Amino acid sequence: MVDPARARKLAKRIGTIVAMAIDHEIKDPRLEFVTITDTKVTADLHDATVYYTVMGADLEFEPDLVTAAAGLEKAKGVLRSKVGAGTGVRFTPTLTFVADTVPDTARHMEELLARARAADVEVARVAADATPAGDPDPYKEPSVDVDVDVDVDVDESSGSRRAH
Repeated sequence: MVDPARARKLAKRIGTIVAMAIDHEIKDPRLEFVTITDTKVTADLHDATVYYTVMGADLEFEPDLVTAAAGLEKAKGVLRSKVGAGTGVRFTPTLTFVADTVPDTARHMEELLARARAADVEVARVAADATPAGDPDPYKEPSVDVDVDVDVDVDESSGSRRAH
Protein backbone atom coordinates (compact mmCIF):
# COMPACT_ATOMS: atom_id res chain seq x y z
CA MET A 1 0.00 0.00 0.00
CA VAL A 2 1.32 3.40 -0.98
CA ASP A 3 1.11 6.54 1.10
CA PRO A 4 -2.13 8.38 0.15
CA ALA A 5 -0.26 11.68 -0.02
CA ARG A 6 2.09 10.20 -2.62
CA ALA A 7 -0.88 8.92 -4.64
CA ARG A 8 -2.49 12.41 -4.56
CA LYS A 9 0.76 14.05 -5.67
CA LEU A 10 1.16 11.55 -8.50
CA ALA A 11 -2.46 12.08 -9.56
CA LYS A 12 -1.96 15.83 -9.65
CA ARG A 13 1.25 15.43 -11.64
CA ILE A 14 -0.42 13.07 -14.13
CA GLY A 15 -3.29 15.53 -14.62
CA THR A 16 -0.85 18.36 -15.30
CA ILE A 17 1.21 16.31 -17.76
CA VAL A 18 -1.88 15.12 -19.67
CA ALA A 19 -3.36 18.64 -19.80
CA MET A 20 -0.10 20.16 -21.06
CA ALA A 21 0.33 17.41 -23.67
CA ILE A 22 -3.24 17.85 -24.95
CA ASP A 23 -2.80 21.61 -25.06
CA HIS A 24 0.66 21.86 -26.63
CA GLU A 25 1.78 18.60 -28.20
CA ILE A 26 -1.15 16.60 -29.55
CA LYS A 27 -2.53 18.13 -32.73
CA ASP A 28 -5.88 16.34 -32.83
CA PRO A 29 -8.72 18.82 -33.56
CA ARG A 30 -11.12 16.60 -31.61
CA LEU A 31 -9.21 17.52 -28.43
CA GLU A 32 -9.28 21.27 -29.03
CA PHE A 33 -11.79 22.04 -26.26
CA VAL A 34 -10.94 19.17 -23.87
CA THR A 35 -10.17 20.29 -20.31
CA ILE A 36 -8.76 17.96 -17.66
CA THR A 37 -10.74 18.48 -14.46
CA ASP A 38 -9.42 15.83 -12.06
CA THR A 39 -7.23 12.76 -11.83
CA LYS A 40 -7.42 9.82 -9.43
CA VAL A 41 -4.78 7.12 -8.95
CA THR A 42 -5.41 3.71 -7.40
CA ALA A 43 -3.65 2.81 -4.15
CA ASP A 44 -1.12 0.60 -5.96
CA LEU A 45 -0.32 3.42 -8.47
CA HIS A 46 -1.00 1.14 -11.44
CA ASP A 47 -4.17 2.76 -12.76
CA ALA A 48 -5.05 6.42 -13.24
CA THR A 49 -8.49 7.77 -14.04
CA VAL A 50 -8.41 11.11 -15.81
CA TYR A 51 -11.65 13.12 -15.72
CA TYR A 52 -12.26 15.57 -18.54
CA THR A 53 -14.90 17.88 -19.85
CA VAL A 54 -15.42 19.51 -23.23
CA MET A 55 -15.83 23.26 -23.00
CA GLY A 56 -16.97 25.35 -25.93
CA ALA A 57 -15.39 28.52 -27.22
CA ASP A 58 -18.78 30.21 -27.13
CA LEU A 59 -22.21 29.46 -25.74
CA GLU A 60 -23.60 28.21 -29.07
CA PHE A 61 -21.00 25.44 -29.20
CA GLU A 62 -22.43 22.05 -28.32
CA PRO A 63 -19.68 19.89 -26.81
CA ASP A 64 -19.18 16.63 -28.65
CA LEU A 65 -18.21 14.13 -25.98
CA VAL A 66 -18.19 11.17 -28.39
CA THR A 67 -15.54 12.61 -30.71
CA ALA A 68 -13.52 13.90 -27.74
CA ALA A 69 -13.58 10.41 -26.21
CA ALA A 70 -12.44 8.92 -29.51
CA GLY A 71 -9.60 11.46 -29.73
CA LEU A 72 -8.48 10.72 -26.17
CA GLU A 73 -8.60 6.97 -26.83
CA LYS A 74 -6.44 7.41 -29.91
CA ALA A 75 -3.91 9.57 -28.02
CA LYS A 76 -3.86 7.30 -24.94
CA GLY A 77 -0.53 5.64 -25.85
CA VAL A 78 1.25 8.93 -26.48
CA LEU A 79 -0.18 10.41 -23.30
CA ARG A 80 0.92 7.40 -21.26
CA SER A 81 4.44 7.74 -22.67
CA LYS A 82 4.44 11.42 -21.67
CA VAL A 83 3.25 10.48 -18.17
CA GLY A 84 5.99 7.86 -17.85
CA ALA A 85 8.67 10.31 -18.91
CA GLY A 86 7.32 13.09 -16.70
CA THR A 87 6.75 11.19 -13.48
CA GLY A 88 9.75 8.90 -13.23
CA VAL A 89 7.85 6.11 -11.45
CA ARG A 90 8.86 2.49 -11.91
CA PHE A 91 5.51 1.47 -13.43
CA THR A 92 3.68 3.97 -15.62
CA PRO A 93 -0.03 3.87 -14.73
CA THR A 94 -2.58 2.90 -17.33
CA LEU A 95 -4.80 5.82 -18.25
CA THR A 96 -8.58 5.68 -18.31
CA PHE A 97 -10.49 8.73 -19.51
CA VAL A 98 -13.91 9.44 -18.02
CA ALA A 99 -16.20 12.34 -18.97
CA ASP A 100 -16.72 14.56 -15.93
CA THR A 101 -20.38 15.22 -15.14
CA VAL A 102 -19.78 17.82 -12.42
CA PRO A 103 -20.06 20.88 -14.74
CA ASP A 104 -23.37 19.62 -16.16
CA THR A 105 -24.68 18.87 -12.67
CA ALA A 106 -23.61 22.33 -11.48
CA ARG A 107 -25.32 23.95 -14.47
CA HIS A 108 -28.52 22.00 -13.72
CA MET A 109 -28.37 23.05 -10.05
CA GLU A 110 -27.96 26.70 -11.09
CA GLU A 111 -31.05 26.41 -13.30
CA LEU A 112 -33.04 24.91 -10.42
CA LEU A 113 -31.90 27.67 -8.06
CA ALA A 114 -32.86 30.32 -10.62
CA ARG A 115 -36.35 28.82 -10.89
CA ALA A 116 -36.66 28.72 -7.09
CA ARG A 117 -35.60 32.38 -6.86
CA ALA A 118 -38.18 33.33 -9.50
CA ALA A 119 -40.88 31.44 -7.59
CA ASP A 120 -39.86 33.22 -4.36
CA VAL A 121 -40.13 36.60 -6.09
CA GLU A 122 -43.61 35.69 -7.37
CA VAL A 123 -44.73 34.57 -3.89
CA ALA A 124 -43.38 37.79 -2.37
CA ARG A 125 -45.21 39.84 -5.02
CA VAL A 126 -48.51 38.08 -4.31
CA ALA A 127 -48.01 38.28 -0.54
CA ALA A 128 -47.36 42.03 -0.66
CA ASP A 129 -51.00 42.77 -1.57
CA ALA A 130 -52.54 39.97 0.49
CA THR A 131 -54.58 40.38 3.66
CA PRO A 132 -54.97 37.74 6.37
CA ALA A 133 -57.97 35.47 6.01
CA GLY A 134 -59.08 35.75 9.65
CA ASP A 135 -58.49 38.32 12.34
CA PRO A 136 -55.48 40.54 11.83
CA ASP A 137 -53.95 39.20 15.08
CA PRO A 138 -55.43 35.78 15.89
CA TYR A 139 -53.19 35.43 18.96
CA LYS A 140 -54.15 38.57 20.84
CA GLU A 141 -55.57 38.14 24.30
CA PRO A 142 -59.21 38.95 25.00
CA SER A 143 -59.64 42.21 26.86
CA VAL A 144 -62.39 40.99 29.21
CA ASP A 145 -62.27 42.21 32.80
CA VAL A 146 -62.49 39.32 35.19
CA ASP A 147 -64.05 40.51 38.42
CA VAL A 148 -65.90 37.56 39.84
CA ASP A 149 -66.53 37.09 43.53
CA VAL A 150 -66.48 33.49 44.49
CA ASP A 151 -67.67 32.33 47.87
CA VAL A 152 -65.97 29.25 49.16
CA ASP A 153 -67.61 27.10 51.77
CA VAL A 154 -65.55 24.65 53.71
CA ASP A 155 -67.25 21.53 54.88
CA GLU A 156 -65.84 20.93 58.36
CA SER A 157 -66.59 17.22 58.46
CA SER A 158 -64.85 16.25 55.19
CA GLY A 159 -62.46 19.20 54.78
CA SER A 160 -63.55 19.76 51.19
CA ARG A 161 -64.19 23.10 49.60
CA ARG A 162 -67.08 24.01 47.41
CA ALA A 163 -67.44 27.19 45.35
CA HIS A 164 -70.81 28.68 44.62
